[in-house]
Amino acid sequence: MKRKVAIQGVIGSYHEIAAHQYYEGEEIEIIGCTTFRDVIRSIRNDATVVGLMAIENTIAGSLLQNHELIRESGCVIVGEYKLRISHTLSALPGTTLAEVKAVDSHPIALMQCGEFLDTLPQAQLVEKEDTALSARWIAENRLEGHAAICSKQSAAMYGLEVLAEGIETNKRNYTRFLVVADRWQSEELLQGVVKNKASLVFALPHEAGSLSKALTILSFYDMNLTKIQSLPIVGREWEYLFYINLTYSDYLRYKQALDAIMPLTKDLKILGEYAEGKQSV
Repeated sequence: MKRKVAIQGVIGSYHEIAAHQYYEGEEIEIIGCTTFRDVIRSIRNDATVVGLMAIENTIAGSLLQNHELIRESGCVIVGEYKLRISHTLSALPGTTLAEVKAVDSHPIALMQCGEFLDTLPQAQLVEKEDTALSARWIAENRLEGHAAICSKQSAAMYGLEVLAEGIETNKRNYTRFLVVADRWQSEELLQGVVKNKASLVFALPHEAGSLSKALTILSFYDMNLTKIQSLPIVGREWEYLFYINLTYSDYLRYKQALDAIMPLTKDLKILGEYAEGKQSV
C-alpha cells in the first residue's frame, strides 16, 4: 500500500522532492494542497496521511505560521529532512535571457536569487504561491517573456527550457522540512526509530531571567539547543511562546531535563521526539 504524503504545492515542487528523498525506496502518493492549513486538514480527514511541511530556510529563516499550525493541530512531529535548494530560471523553449520581461516565483525564492535577478533589470518580479506552480502556469498558458524560478525537475516536468542554473545567491541554501502525523499514528511510525531530537514549546513567566534559568538547566543536562524561536501570545501582551529544538545522546538525561524545567515553564508541550534528519548534498 502506498504511503500518502500531503504537501503544500504541486507536483515538481521542492516539497515533493523532499518527500521522495525522505521516503527514498518507498512508493508514495503525493497529495497536493494549496495551503499548509490544508495539509493539516488532509491528516485530520485521513489518519493514514502524513504531512511534510517546510519549517525553516537557512537564508529566509523560519516559517513562523507553521510553528503555530503544528502546535494548534495536535499533530506530532515524527521526522525531518534538510533539502539543498538549487534554483533555475526556466522559460518556454527558445526564450533568451534578454527576452525575459517577468520572473514568476514564490516570494522566498525570488529573495534567494536577488543577485542573479539584479542582472535582469528589465524583468518585473511576480510573486506566486509556489515555484512549481509558476512553471506550470507559464507552460500551460504559453506565456512568452515570462520565466519561472523553480527546480530543474519542475522545468523538465512542464516542458520549460533552463536558461540558467544554480542562480541562488547563497549556495548553502537548505530548507528543513518536518514530517507530521496524527497522534494515534505517530507511535507506529516511530517504531524502531532511535530518537535523538525533540521539538518543544512552552511559555515563561514575565519576569527577569526566566528564559536564562530554563536554558541553564537544559545546558546542565547536556541538551544541545539547535534552535530557539519566540512568538507572541495573542491576548497576553509581552508574553511569548518559545519553540525550541534540542538534540541529545541520552534519552534518560533528556527526560530529566524536561522534569527540571517543568516548574519554571507554563504550558510545556512536546511537539515531537524523532531522529535528527539527514541532509541532502
